Amino acid sequence: MDHPPSLFKRCAAEFIGTALLVLIGPGTAAFNGILTAEAGGAATLADIGVIGLAFAIIVAAMVYTFGGISGCHINPAVTVGLATVKRFPWHDVPAYVTAQLAGGVAGALGILLVLGQSGATVGNVGATVLAPTTGYVQGILIEALETFILMIVIMAVAVDPRAPKGFAGLVIGLTVGGIIMMTAGPTGASFNPARTFGPYVVASLFGGTIHWTEFPVYVIGPLMGACLAAVTYDGITRSDPASLPLKAESSQSNS
Repeated sequence: MDHPPSLFKRCAAEFIGTALLVLIGPGTAAFNGILTAEAGGAATLADIGVIGLAFAIIVAAMVYTFGGISGCHINPAVTVGLATVKRFPWHDVPAYVTAQLAGGVAGALGILLVLGQSGATVGNVGATVLAPTTGYVQGILIEALETFILMIVIMAVAVDPRAPKGFAGLVIGLTVGGIIMMTAGPTGASFNPARTFGPYVVASLFGGTIHWTEFPVYVIGPLMGACLAAVTYDGITRSDPASLPLKAESSQSNS
């Protein structure tokens, strides 16, 4: 009989998965920032599309790589959302979140390894930032909406036992990419506290420009959205106890 992976192994998977997510996703954003600065232009929708595609690819890859080990949350909001509906044990949440945040920092350091100092001073390590026209509360609501979409898809394709097998990574990855293409403008489309935390820490240490006062937006919003989505999906799909006797009665009459 196979034993489930230990908490240490699951946290190691979360650390690596989150680190690679930050390396490839925000790393692509930082590289695009450098190219844009050198060209003296502004980011275009095509640039956002490339960044969204990078996120989609790495998220899909990580789900297929670590989904069977840790569930591949690679996002504290997902972990808390699952715990809220009792699909994940609360006593494992602190370890998972710590591994994800540490992975975010490691991935951000990897961006500097690849891009050098300009990855921080010019590319800002791909850190998320509110647009000048985006208010604080609006930013929270946008981040909540983004995470709601992601979480309800995760519940449907990765958590629900009725989901078709083998498609979770592809669907979740494409969902992440699509969300970024639509919402990157106002908030940077984080919907993941670890994705924002890592670049914030590393950019702060290596010459980037970070507004830590905006960080709560990228924590409160995703937590709200993930918990609401998990509760909503659970409520919609949970079997109605009142219908069970009718089903039983029907099956008996057909026997």
